[in-house]
Amino acid sequence: MFGCLRRLGCAAVVLAILLAVAWFTRDRWYGRFRGGSDTAATPSTRSGVEWEPLTPEGAQRARAVVSSLGQRSGPTFANTGAGDLASYVFTGVARQLPPSARDLRAAVIGDRLYVKSLIDLKEVGGQKVLGPLAGFLSESDTVTLGGNFEILRPGLAQFRVREIRVRELAIPQRLIPRLLAQMRRGARPEGVTDDALPLVVPSYIGDVRIGQGRITLYKTVQP
Repeated sequence: MFGCLRRLGCAAVVLAILLAVAWFTRDRWYGRFRGGSDTAATPSTRSGVEWEPLTPEGAQRARAVVSSLGQRSGPTFANTGAGDLASYVFTGVARQLPPSARDLRAAVIGDRLYVKSLIDLKEVGGQKVLGPLAGFLSESDTVTLGGNFEILRPGLAQFRVREIRVRELAIPQRLIPRLLAQMRRGARPEGVTDDALPLVVPSYIGDVRIGQGRITLYKTVQP
């Protein structure tokens, strides 16, 4: 009898692990039952996507584009590349990212900016946040964030994170605030949502739009 119970206990543990794996990888296999492709929803493996490295030179180019909008006779809008703007933006929020973040790259996919980096997973909560998923990942793995920019008020914007992937596994939406809370190393300013990273921007930037492979910055329209 006790041997049977032990076997049932082991079976229950195995079943729980399999169910956990199925839940965290559902976006990969569910599409196959619908006749779709699992790579269609995987940003880092999507064909034709150019991942640009984040560099000081890119930050300088984006800074020049942003500065041009602040000139009285400057343009009302300007375009910049994903790598350049991400270099400029994430220079400002680098103190909020885990210290281990390295090999940062960015790409525009659809209407979102994606940034990926190698990160030591213990710095984003590890098993406490990722649960059973943590057991199937390396100590250091690729974390991809995808989202949009929102101007909250003059001088303050946020990068609203719509999607997080660890390696190619999608993190459930409900866990995004918890994961960002582990990543964030500074106070969250008033008005910034719990699924976003705050950004300090020039007060003359009125809007940021993403699409067709580029990012467009708009100057605030003066009354």
